[in-house]
Amino acid sequence: MLRALLLENLHPLAASNLEAAGIDVTVRTGALDESELVEALQGVHLLGIRSKTNVTAHVLENAPDLVALGAFCIGTNQIDLRAAATQGVAVFNAPFQNTRSVVELALAEIIALTRRLTERDRALHDGVWDKSATGAHEVRGRTLGIVGYGNIGTQLSVVAENLGMSVVFYDTAEKLALGNARRMDTLDELLETADVVTLHVDGRTGNAGMFGAKQFARMRPGAIFLNLSRGFVVDYDALRESILAGHVAGAAVDVFPEEPKRKGDAFDSELRGLPNVILTPHIGGSTEEAQEAIGQFVSTKLRDYLTTGSTTLSVNVPNLALEQTTGITRITHLHRNTPGVLAAVNATLAEHGTNIEGQLLATRGDLGYVVTDVGSRVEPAVVEALAAMDQTIALRVLD
Repeated sequence: MLRALLLENLHPLAASNLEAAGIDVTVRTGALDESELVEALQGVHLLGIRSKTNVTAHVLENAPDLVALGAFCIGTNQIDLRAAATQGVAVFNAPFQNTRSVVELALAEIIALTRRLTERDRALHDGVWDKSATGAHEVRGRTLGIVGYGNIGTQLSVVAENLGMSVVFYDTAEKLALGNARRMDTLDELLETADVVTLHVDGRTGNAGMFGAKQFARMRPGAIFLNLSRGFVVDYDALRESILAGHVAGAAVDVFPEEPKRKGDAFDSELRGLPNVILTPHIGGSTEEAQEAIGQFVSTKLRDYLTTGSTTLSVNVPNLALEQTTGITRITHLHRNTPGVLAAVNATLAEHGTNIEGQLLATRGDLGYVVTDVGSRVEPAVVEALAAMDQTIALRVLD
């Protein structure tokens, strides 16, 4: 029986979907460190994680049974995607399902910080009545600067405009501006224009440390700063200094360079205790609606890959959209993309009298993925010959 290991409190729908497909599912709370993960993955074919579990090359090299990995979140920087592909492990994530939840959190924090609700709330909890308009503003008419105009950034752009904000954005890739949003040619131009700066960049290594003292100094005096993207992209010591100096009027941070692995673990940050600062424990996508959608989406991708070989929206192997078929045997062959692989696969099948009913090939850089449907049982000699090819990375036969 195929086995799955689901970590980090995934939505129950993920387990039930896989169990309905006949997969034996083990659920564990919290993340695992490298050695714990290696031990836990013995005999496991599917792994489901969120952002706290790091799947390193060492883990993948020591998980010989692993076939597919699901990141039940947007980011995949916690996974060595290249090593996964090299080991024949397809990786899937949830690129869209928690977008709305992150956008709503960003909007709530923008309004709260601009109105200085954090300070008013703290004063009343301390028994102090502090009714004042000083430093409090409407968001209507103010300029929102979005750094990273992807799925989250674009949706935030549209909703912010509906609140009466002007929107400018900066992205290193060419992006279509939605609504009345204006593209800025440089990050500095955005920082000098925006009353609120919010980061929505991805986890690529090139973004590490992209926002520090220089960028905070470029921001307009009294501007608001948000980071709901990745903890390692911001120098939080520099943010602390900018807040204490009064240059940045408030901040909201949902992600940190080092985050506790389990609920209830101790947390510390240089941003604790600062005025008009909202700290949240990486909950941008943590709504029941988003987690249910993510659980459904990623578990379905994992199930479909196991049962049909479909790699649609995989982030590390060539993409092929495949459907369940009856009366045929399917051979999936992930390989190094060198000349002659397809011909060699077909020659092997022909040598053993195996008739091809249908075949699809996709490539992605130096990887290739060929799926062949045959109308008869695949003999062990065929499997042995295909597996023995120098270019073969992973071979599966689906009946």
